[in-house]
Amino acid sequence: MAFKEYKHTVHYYETDKMGITHHSNYIRWMEEARIDFLAQAGWPFDKLEEMGMVSPVLSVTCDYKVSTRFAEDIYITVGVKEFKGVKLFLSYEMRNEEGKVVCVGTTSHAFLNQEGKPIKVKKEYPDFYKSLSELVQ
Repeated sequence: MAFKEYKHTVHYYETDKMGITHHSNYIRWMEEARIDFLAQAGWPFDKLEEMGMVSPVLSVTCDYKVSTRFAEDIYITVGVKEFKGVKLFLSYEMRNEEGKVVCVGTTSHAFLNQEGKPIKVKKEYPDFYKSLSELVQ
């Protein structure tokens, strides 16, 4: 399955006094791209929540390469690094309009039920498990 890159245009409020994007925003953009990625894979976040599943972030890495600025378009590619049913590991690559990598990152996620207990995804949600497993790079 081919996924469309997520496009984010840097907003003025995301920049600091120097006109450079504040570092905290890149993590927010990863979340936006992740939600878009899951929707493109056929698993929109609201559907997962309706199924009784939540997916908290366990860890985040974010390596900044090139500064971005107001009104710049940033293209984010998301990939599944690892998934074995308990934890999901995603990778992110952000590029500017010239194709330069501006940031790379990773996130890891757990899958819990509404009560906060871990879910056995392979057993309880086999279609979701299969979809994610097929996306591992």
